[in-house]
Amino acid sequence: MAAAITIEILDKVKADIAISMRRARKAFRGLVYADLRLAVREGQHATAENGQSKHGGRDATVGLGIRVVAGGKIVAAGYYGRQLGAGELAKLPEIVREGLGHATARAVANASQKTALKRQIAGLGKSLTNTAFAPIDVRQETVAAQFEIDPRSVPLAEIIRYTTEVSRTLTGLDRAIRYNQVTSLTGLNRQLFASSEGALIDQATALTEGGVAVVAEQNGVVQENWDAIGHQRGFEVLLHGVAEDPIHAPNLATFARELARETLALCSAPPCPTTPDPVVVVTDPHFNALLCHEIVGHPTELDRALKMETAYAGRSWLLQDLATHQIGRRIASPLVTAYSDPGLPGYGHYRYDDEGTPGRRVIHIDQGIFQGFMNSRQTAAILGAPPNGHAKATEAFLVPLIRMSNTVFAPGDRRPEDILREVETGYYVVGHKIPSIAESRENFRISARKVYAVRRGELGQLYRDGGIMADSRDYLMSVDAVGKDFCLFPIPHCGKGQPMQTKRVGNGGPTMRSLARLTGGDR
Repeated sequence: MAAAITIEILDKVKADIAISMRRARKAFRGLVYADLRLAVREGQHATAENGQSKHGGRDATVGLGIRVVAGGKIVAAGYYGRQLGAGELAKLPEIVREGLGHATARAVANASQKTALKRQIAGLGKSLTNTAFAPIDVRQETVAAQFEIDPRSVPLAEIIRYTTEVSRTLTGLDRAIRYNQVTSLTGLNRQLFASSEGALIDQATALTEGGVAVVAEQNGVVQENWDAIGHQRGFEVLLHGVAEDPIHAPNLATFARELARETLALCSAPPCPTTPDPVVVVTDPHFNALLCHEIVGHPTELDRALKMETAYAGRSWLLQDLATHQIGRRIASPLVTAYSDPGLPGYGHYRYDDEGTPGRRVIHIDQGIFQGFMNSRQTAAILGAPPNGHAKATEAFLVPLIRMSNTVFAPGDRRPEDILREVETGYYVVGHKIPSIAESRENFRISARKVYAVRRGELGQLYRDGGIMADSRDYLMSVDAVGKDFCLFPIPHCGKGQPMQTKRVGNGGPTMRSLARLTGGDR
């Protein structure tokens, strides 16, 4: 019988994997670089609907991903990835050799086709170059998971009971609540990264998340809301909440009740008006988390900017080509600074990315001036920039893509209440819901959980089904106030890639004031 899959099984293979990767260049003809990711994930989860348990379970998975660069005069990349069963772990050395051989064969074929194509299309063929990686500091390090309550120590029955109890509380809160769903998950992930350059990085993380969906109906008006709390910590996140600057959230029960009450209140609110022209809007930190995600985060991923994902995800207005771009140009008000930082806590935190590159803060906008992109080693080499550690994959068997870590608007020095008090006529936009973004991210429309009218500095009428739309540059250039109430939020479902990879990232910011068109509902 195969042994149970736990993160501790990596202890038995760690040394052998490091040796195999250091020897890879000699073992396979034409191979110039190789790296390997081997990850074990253990988790527990539960879902309840309308006060009744729907399902719960434990699972454990093992994923393997291998990347090589190989060829002749021209070299290219090749990949191999798969999930492993418990019974295959004893054969891991053979599987790694097979994977290295498979990835090398793919890389050599890729390089051969690239060489042939260069001859066929002389002018355009100049763009077909060697796959090169910018150099990094090669590290050997172990990073331990952080938690108060080990996700594996909580009985599954207790997770199911707690999740169902939270859902039952919502069911009894008000007859107008027609549906609710509460989900809980908690687990540990551990990944080994080893390369032919000598890197050996052993990173473990805990992750706990709670999600709440609520549908309410009153007087023929239906409102629905969904939101999540989460952190790279243990089950204490759901029981006690999070209080670690800049992340603050109540426990799951309180979080669920607050979302339900907000949804009920919106059923009695009129639909938000639509304005033909831009108006003054004050946006709260929760709304700005999604705004930053969409108009700063995605367009500053360098694979997108270099057109590597144009066919299925779009481009970036920040870079037309290597000679025509926004680097060094003003794209925002001097009050706007934005950056991505894996050093912040939360979903976007890590020490090393999936190429073994130390993660570091990347300034995208510095007092209104665009500075640069998140990158991988390959895209850093293309742009001639230092690698900044933003190549991540959702699973070890998937190819790393350039992904956000914690991408945020930086805080300013204003009190949010003063920012609102200065508004003679405008709107306060609270909480994010659904984004609709242009192909190159040059304009946006994002719906809000709720919108308040602001008259002479005071909050007035509450509206439902509202949001804002604007040209991205115009909106950023119009920012005239930035609060000091910086908050960071979990974004549990950022999608990218083909096949799709859904990743957890962190986004946030403070209260901000700008100009945008208000968009409203028609019911």
